[in-house]
Amino acid sequence: MADSRPSDRERSYLRLACRLARKAAGRTSPNPIVGAVLVRGGRIVGSGYHKFAGGDHAEIIALKQAGARAKGATLYITLEPCSHYGRTPPCAEALARSGIKAVVAGMSDPNPLVAGRGFKILRRAGIEVQTGVCESECRELLEAFSKFITRRVPFVMLKLAATLDGKIAAASGDSKWISGAQSRKLVHRWRNEMDAVLVGAATVCADNPQLTCRIAGGRDPYRVVLDGRLSIPLTSQLLRQKNPQKTIIATIAKTPAAKVRAKVRAIEALGAQVWRLPAREGQVAWQPLLIKLAAQGIVSVLIEGGAAVAASALKQKIVDKVAFFYAPKIIGGDGLAMIDGLAIGKMARAIEVKRLNLRKSGNDFLMTGYL
Repeated sequence: MADSRPSDRERSYLRLACRLARKAAGRTSPNPIVGAVLVRGGRIVGSGYHKFAGGDHAEIIALKQAGARAKGATLYITLEPCSHYGRTPPCAEALARSGIKAVVAGMSDPNPLVAGRGFKILRRAGIEVQTGVCESECRELLEAFSKFITRRVPFVMLKLAATLDGKIAAASGDSKWISGAQSRKLVHRWRNEMDAVLVGAATVCADNPQLTCRIAGGRDPYRVVLDGRLSIPLTSQLLRQKNPQKTIIATIAKTPAAKVRAKVRAIEALGAQVWRLPAREGQVAWQPLLIKLAAQGIVSVLIEGGAAVAASALKQKIVDKVAFFYAPKIIGGDGLAMIDGLAIGKMARAIEVKRLNLRKSGNDFLMTGYL
């Protein structure tokens, strides 16, 4: 099996495992989302996905479901089984004892604690191992975890919604709504799947957003506000949520204490967190913020604007992926540009977006790509 080409049926089992894994997006951090399907005699005898950090891993759930039928079966799994002790014992050792005959995996584990060791345990037990089946799908599924586990900072996606002429608001500041209902629903799905959503203080002051997930069965991400001057109103909806501890106000450490001490106490009294961080060019520095978010187990961050925050994130090169919605509307030159302040004077210095994908989102177009 190790040298054979995967069949269409084998790919279908891996794609099913990917769909299972995605059910837990945003719920397993800092662990990866993983799905597994156990097949014997052409029939699925067990399946599962890792539902939350500390719970059974996908392959263990599939083994328990299969019971005695696991003997002689093939396991299709999105990620190499773990080989180390964490909150749970090594899955590779459990598989080695299970009596399965083969494992077909989407990708090896980027975690340095695993990185091929799980496959070695399986092969030593006489289990055939095939890797790289549906690898591109599995790598996209685990792109946030892969960055987090190797670089110890979250994966960052920048989302903006603009008119066809690149404006995110009218001259008056009005921006409701540029994108259509289907696009906004997709953003709520992203909020459900990602660990944190981030905006600037200007967006909070202008729009008073909740930054919650409003889909059935969804869960609210952490809400992060870049607020170097600590200007967020105490009446903001962000400070009045049912889980205020998931609101983080990131401000500049060197802001004069006399001006902010009372404001910090007032914000913390409402249950939110205030982080005082180093500055860069008069704004909260991104790298210290990302490091601190990672220390909280936050694997992925969705930046939702505004224009100055987008420019700052791009200038400091912390964005991994962009997702730009373009609505079939035109505002004109006095509207607010979607990205402000990059100060790129030469086309040769333009930020290049790679692996572009363009698709319809209701009446809008969604363009995604990687930096």
